[in-house]
Order: sequence, then structure tokens, then C-alpha cells
Amino acid sequence: QVQLVESGGGLVQAGGSLRLSCAASVTGFRINVMGWYRQAPGKQRELVATITSGGSTNYADSVKGRFTISGDNARNTVYLQMNSLSPEDTAVYYCNANLRRVGSARFQDYWGQGTQVTVSS
Repeated sequence: QVQLVESGGGLVQAGGSLRLSCAASVTGFRINVMGWYRQAPGKQRELVATITSGGSTNYADSVKGRFTISGDNARNTVYLQMNSLSPEDTAVYYCNANLRRVGSARFQDYWGQGTQVTVSS
């Protein structure tokens, strides 16, 4: 069973910071990529940041220089440090894990339940 447990969302004023966490229980799978996506009201879900099992990261242009994704391979956990938040960052943030079952060549995507981040002016 794959489970993604998110935490850290909340309400913050513009200019403030939040740190999101996602712990993945992935018995029988190997992690390819984990990351964060977000969906704001009236918009499609979009990439925020990803990190591979080897530590390579990438970011959406809108968050470069403000957000940092990191991982703890031993704990199968990823973090998203969000600084200099603005109201435009308000969205539901979703943890994503792209996994490959041991013994299979197929990659599968799994999603967390989402955590609300609200940034007030």
C-alpha cells in the first residue's frame, strides 16, 4: 500500500514562510521522483518543485529563489520550504510520488490528499 502523509499547510501573511512535509510509505516500490504540485482556485494543477531519488531538483519559474525542495531518502520524506510567500501562492498543495514497483518497468503516480496554503495580503 502506498500512502503519502502531508503536513505543514496553514495561513500566513505575505512575506512569511511555511514548511511542508510529505512522508511516503512505499513498501514494494522504488521512488523515481517526488514533488509538490499546487492548484489555485480557477486554475489547473501545476508543478511547484520535484526531486529525484538521486537528489536532482527542478522548480517552476514562479517559485525559483523562494522555495526549496529537499529530501530524506532514509525516511522517504520530502520537504518544501516556502519563503517570501505572496497571495499568488495561495493554493492547495499536493504531494506527488512517481514510483516503480519492484520487479516492474512501469512507473505509477500517487498523490497525497492536499494541504491548504493561504497567504493573506
